[in-house]
Amino acid sequence: MSEMSPENRMQSYLQKIAAGPKLSKDLTEEEAEDALSLILDEKVSQVRIGVFLIAARMKVETVPENIGYWRALQKRMTPKTIALDKLLQIADPFDGFQRIPYFGFYAIPVIAELGLPTYGHSALPLPPKFGITFEDLLVNHYQVAPSGNGEQRIKQIQNFHFGYINTGDALPALENLRSIRSEIVKRPMLATLEKILMPLKAEGQNFLATTYFHRGYEVSLTEIGKRGQFDRVIVGNGMEGTTLFGVHKEAKVFIQDRNNETQSRALKYSELFQEETAKQILESHEALKEIESKRETITQLGERALKTGEGPAALQIASQAACLSHLADIFKTPQEGFDLAMKVLQSGNCYEKLMQWINALKP
Repeated sequence: MSEMSPENRMQSYLQKIAAGPKLSKDLTEEEAEDALSLILDEKVSQVRIGVFLIAARMKVETVPENIGYWRALQKRMTPKTIALDKLLQIADPFDGFQRIPYFGFYAIPVIAELGLPTYGHSALPLPPKFGITFEDLLVNHYQVAPSGNGEQRIKQIQNFHFGYINTGDALPALENLRSIRSEIVKRPMLATLEKILMPLKAEGQNFLATTYFHRGYEVSLTEIGKRGQFDRVIVGNGMEGTTLFGVHKEAKVFIQDRNNETQSRALKYSELFQEETAKQILESHEALKEIESKRETITQLGERALKTGEGPAALQIASQAACLSHLADIFKTPQEGFDLAMKVLQSGNCYEKLMQWINALKP
């Protein structure tokens, strides 16, 4: 196949996957990798790129296809090694959230303060939601430059033990597909696989917390976890597709430790925390349902939580920090992590550090 021209190779892949619901055939892992490589390297026309991305999703990707697509992406993203013993990457959906205010952006410095260096991997909002992402808050609220400062961000993660990475710096070839992704509207397989890429690598243990929405995609993500460089991949169906697990409803979480057998856990706030804490978390979640999920509200409530430990955002931040740090074996119980997270929030230290991190990146 490699002796064929890029256009002819793409034509053969399209003939396989774009033949309708009854006649379409699956690609091999190698074919899937080559197809997405042609797209990332801009070897084929924009029309064929769009048709391929739509056809691949409409056919429904197989696990081997997703592994191949992931290989094409990860091979173009060389992880930068950072001198930390542990590192957690949080990768929420890159199209963001819209419905209930979510404060994962502000949980990141808190998790780091609990003893687990953490960074968020995201992009400016993508279709179909065009919701709020980590990068959206940085660029459109805090006025941080959207790209071109990747090396500085990595240095700050080294120094502060927390931070945020964007696709524009980590994998420009993927960011270059933003326009065509907006045109095709629906989520391509890229939306699944961009969340499991590794832009940074600690010298010690590497953890990934990410999400699935449609049942079945957790299989591809855990299978990729066996082949990647993360020591532990945590995949769950949290609130609106985020890594806030077990608050809005019981969350099914899958844990992949390298080549070990995939472990599954059912997480529910009423079972994760003591009765009084669970009650507080429920009340805060119900209160947040009544608040419009917009950038200004999220930043106001999030900053208040980091300054004082007060308000419904503080409870959500502490519960998320406790759950993720527990799943990374920092605490034996989520309650232990929650209690410490509330003390961290009440101290105001994380607010000061976050503002320092942000101000260092402003033009």
